Amino acid sequence: MSPQEAQKILEEADLLCSAEESALAVRRVAAEIAARLADANPLVLAVMGGAVVFTGQLLPQLAFPLDFDYLHVTRYGDVTTGGKLSWIVEPRSAVAGRVVLVVDDILDEGVTMAEIARRLRTQGASEVLSAVFADKNLGRSKPIAADFVGVHLPNRYVFGYGMDVRGAWRNLPAVYAVKGL
Repeated sequence: MSPQEAQKILEEADLLCSAEESALAVRRVAAEIAARLADANPLVLAVMGGAVVFTGQLLPQLAFPLDFDYLHVTRYGDVTTGGKLSWIVEPRSAVAGRVVLVVDDILDEGVTMAEIARRLRTQGASEVLSAVFADKNLGRSKPIAADFVGVHLPNRYVFGYGMDVRGAWRNLPAVYAVKGL
């Protein structure tokens, strides 16, 4: 997508969650995580690449000992609908016997997060929790519910705060919905 096309998408988009609302949501989620995990020495795993923004804002607010690593798994690649799950990078850190907190940008259909949690449990994690910046309301049940949620969004094509539209705008401090979708 050209810079001009990306700019046009942003100019026509609907603002769903302002930068201020996003920052407040992250602070609230950090407090909830701290209340639950401050004494657990958890392993925090960021799901690349969407979780970069949320994780980068969240970690400095978790004032307790933790270990950090990442994983990269996707069902989307360069398309907008989920397909076959692909593991690109496994966590380097051992998860056996650990409380693991998986951090991601959005819980959409929940298939990817459910598979990540299943795999971590299979590898011996004592507990697997998830924190997502956004939970999309699909109007139907999902195979997993996030333990910590920043914001709830309508069932629209959203971007910003780690979520992209055709590769663009992950870097926005707010969340937008593509006009008409």
